[in-house]
Amino acid sequence: MKPDAIDRKIIEATQSGLPLVAAPFAAVAAQLGLAEREVIDRIETLKRAGVIRRIAAAPNHYKLGMTANGMSVWDVDDAQVDLLGESIGALPFVSHCYRRPRALPDWPYNLFAMVHGQSRAEVHEKCVEIAGILGKACTRNDVLFSSRILKKTGLRLRRKED
Repeated sequence: MKPDAIDRKIIEATQSGLPLVAAPFAAVAAQLGLAEREVIDRIETLKRAGVIRRIAAAPNHYKLGMTANGMSVWDVDDAQVDLLGESIGALPFVSHCYRRPRALPDWPYNLFAMVHGQSRAEVHEKCVEIAGILGKACTRNDVLFSSRILKKTGLRLRRKED
């Protein structure tokens, strides 16, 4: 599915976040001169087609007291990494989990999971839980702690010049 001009306008209007109002889709619809139902239906169609993966809140973990944020990296058997990654990604303390290619010989890790906690000790405890799930399929791991907050944004469409 290729988004049409109206779909692109909806994406552009929402890509930096939904309005913080009681009826955010109605606000987007009013901004674009559309009906609220059309905006909602089009977003659902874009989600089903895989054009939009999800609509989600992106909390500031530091403001929530989660100041120890660690990217846990795991060397997991390639035959099991996808299935195990789904289990790790479903844990409530993992905000995102993904597979990446190894960069041997220096970087043997192929599974990454961002773990949030109030202290480094708490993050390490949660990594012990992850290690228990991965079991013998994992041969080594490490945790890389954040040293500063970087602005997180998703893909942004550029407006075509009229």
